[in-house]
Parts: sequence; C-alpha cells; structure tokens
Amino acid sequence: MAATMKDVAEAAGVSIATVSFVLNDTKPVTPETRRRIEQAMADLGFRRNMVARALASRRTRIIALVCPFAADRTAHSLKDFFIGAAQAANEADHHLVIWPVSNDGEALASLVGQKLVDGVVLMEVGLDDARVEVLRELNTPFALIGRTRDMTGVPYVDIDFETSMRLCLDHLADLGHRRIAFVNGSEEVPGMAGFGPYVRTEEAYRTLSRKRRMRPAVFRSLGTVRAGRQVAREVLESTPDVTAMIVLEEATATGVVAELTHQGHKVPADISVLSVLGSVEVAAMTDPPLTTVAGPSAELGRLGVEALLRRLEDPNDLTALLRAGELVIGESTGPAPHR
Repeated sequence: MAATMKDVAEAAGVSIATVSFVLNDTKPVTPETRRRIEQAMADLGFRRNMVARALASRRTRIIALVCPFAADRTAHSLKDFFIGAAQAANEADHHLVIWPVSNDGEALASLVGQKLVDGVVLMEVGLDDARVEVLRELNTPFALIGRTRDMTGVPYVDIDFETSMRLCLDHLADLGHRRIAFVNGSEEVPGMAGFGPYVRTEEAYRTLSRKRRMRPAVFRSLGTVRAGRQVAREVLESTPDVTAMIVLEEATATGVVAELTHQGHKVPADISVLSVLGSVEVAAMTDPPLTTVAGPSAELGRLGVEALLRRLEDPNDLTALLRAGELVIGESTGPAPHR
C-alpha cells in the first residue's frame, strides 16, 4: 500500500499540517524539520500528489517545452535540448512536458488555456512568431530558446550565431580556403519561414565573408540526407571552384559528404565540409567524421528552463543570454587544394 501523508507525519514526528507545508511550500518550516520530513518521504517511498499540490499552491509545477516537428527536417540535436531542459526542470522539482504543436499559435492557445502548465519555453522560434503574441494575450509566463524580431520585454537564451560562424570561417581560412560555400536550411518547409537560425546564420556568413573579401555563395536545402546529396550536386555545378562547404543542417551535411564521394571528390583532399550547429554524435557517424561547430544544445535547453523559472518567481526578470558553438575537429576538413 502506498504511503500517506499521515505515515510521513508519524515517521518524522510532526503533524500532517506540517508535512503539507513542506509539500506545498505554503509555510516556512525549520531546516531540521524539513530534513526529517524529506527523509521520511524517501524512506517510505512517498509519492507527492501533484494535483493536490497544484490546488494548494495554484501552481502545477509543470512546464511545457513547445517544439514543432517538421517531417521534412531531421534535427538530432533536439534530443540534447530536451535532455538539458528536463534536467533543469527536475533539479527545480518541476515536471517537463514536450508539446510538439504547430507554430501557428492555435493549438498552443488551446493547450495553455486549459491551465495545464505554469509556463512555457518556446523552441524553433521565428522572427515573427505567432506563438509569442498568443502567450502575451493569455498572460502566460514564457521564455524563448531563440529570438523574434523584437525582443522587448521577452526573456530568452539563444545561439551566438556570429561567433559560431566566425569559428567556422576562421578554421577554414587557417587551412587556406578562400572559396567557401554555405548551405543553409530551407524556409520552404512548412512553418520555417523566417526561422531565426536560418536568417541569423546566413546574415553572419554574408557579413563575415564580405569583411574577409570573399564572395558569398549561399545554397538552401531541406534538412535531410537526400536533400544534402541534391544540394551537393548544385554546388558543384554552379560553383566549380569551391574548396569548402559549411552546412547548417546536420543531416544535410551527411548527404553532402556522401554525394561528393559519389561524384569522385575526396573529402577533405578536394573539398572540405564543416557542419555548423550540429551534434557531435551525428558528426561521428559520417565517413569521414565531420568537423563541426557543435551547437550548445543541452546548455540552451537547461538555460531556457531556468529563464522561465526565474520569470515565474519574478515577472520582471528578463534573462538575455547568448552561447556560441564549440569547434570540434573531425576528419572532413583539411588544407585547401592547389588549383
């Protein structure tokens, strides 16, 4: 039989009311009393009644991580966001749920309106994201992993795209590359128009290329292996003097390497390939293993949840954090060939 609050109270030598104070954070108790109650709960295997706790505190202690999924886009690094977010929620004694709802805001409004969660962390953020306005209108606490066009009054954590792209270009330039193409994601995927990472990464690539007096060459591709093979052919046809490629979507990068090899180009002897903001795990699956500027996915997942939790405690809190990727050298980049 499951342990009850009465069992915990008897084991800890306190009243049932005092156990309730600890469970629901409704009244302060001394550290020693809290320690005895928590030890009794652990010894008895007591499971907190989340519904009762929510009714007492008017807080569910559940937060939602909202991340739409696209059939034409594979992003293995999403797993790391989820892991980081879940760990942060657990450490703060909260539960995390993942809502894979569309980014038009309609489904989100329906779910949030049911008061199932205390707050929301939005992922896959667009420059003009309808979900942000929905949450504002519903007066729901939220934080972003990403940035909209106007971040006034919105807490966020995001990738430092300029620094991450600079790491890519510095690495390739140090190897002697001057003709470097960039393969971006495609905004033609439903819901990806104005997708922040696509826009900001391309802006950084173009700006930094001009500063280095290099001609930008931008291509776009769906985030799949098959699309990566197709875009590799496009790059070879339209930019025959290319010596290096920076690829945003990690599945696309895998397809690029496969197609270059199929076309008789050695990687990296003939053409170097660098994956930006992908995962180290996927990079290691490619032959040869990809050099990557790995995205800070788990860290951003954790920071996003922490930003929301601070907002729940202080509605005026405005977290604003950027984190750059980390260059992880693989075997897909090498000195530029002499042509």
